[in-house]
Amino acid sequence: MPELPSDPIGRRLTSEWTFRQKAWRQLWYLVEATLFRFSPRPCYRWRNWLLRRFGARVHATARIRPTVTVEVPWNLTVGARTVVGDFVILYCLGETTLGDRVTVSQYAHLCAGTHDYTRADFPLLRLPIVIGDDAWVAADVFVGPGVAIGAGTVVGARSNVFGDLPAWKVCVGSPARAVKDRILEDTVPNDGAVVNR
Repeated sequence: MPELPSDPIGRRLTSEWTFRQKAWRQLWYLVEATLFRFSPRPCYRWRNWLLRRFGARVHATARIRPTVTVEVPWNLTVGARTVVGDFVILYCLGETTLGDRVTVSQYAHLCAGTHDYTRADFPLLRLPIVIGDDAWVAADVFVGPGVAIGAGTVVGARSNVFGDLPAWKVCVGSPARAVKDRILEDTVPNDGAVVNR
């Protein structure tokens, strides 16, 4: 049987990553699969500390669940009082920034990388994702590369976000689009905490 060409359309066969980056990624995979994954749920500071050892900028008050998967942690920034739920995928090939008080619910997938399929060499594109303060990315949402979600915006469950979304809107669908304004009906108890968000 004749041998097939290894690259019939001329794609590059070399890695997009330096040796040092590949080594750090392998070490992170080991740490994530053990020390991070098997840490008890309330050990948020421990997981934040581990991520910071690999270059992530994670606020001390962030709450990242042990089942979260983080690819390339040195491209991750997580703000104050931000929560990242169970089984979220943070695929941080490009810079991925979660502002303050952001909620990323279970099974959401933030994908800050793709390939240029219009070129024969199929180069890797590391496009940033920015989630503004007080936004909520609900369960099972996919956020594509190069997307900015405005402050205060809610992205409804199972939506797919392929383009920027404006601030303080409720957005749903595939592709996600704004369907109404997000209006807060805050009540402020004696301790000053905002509820009904």
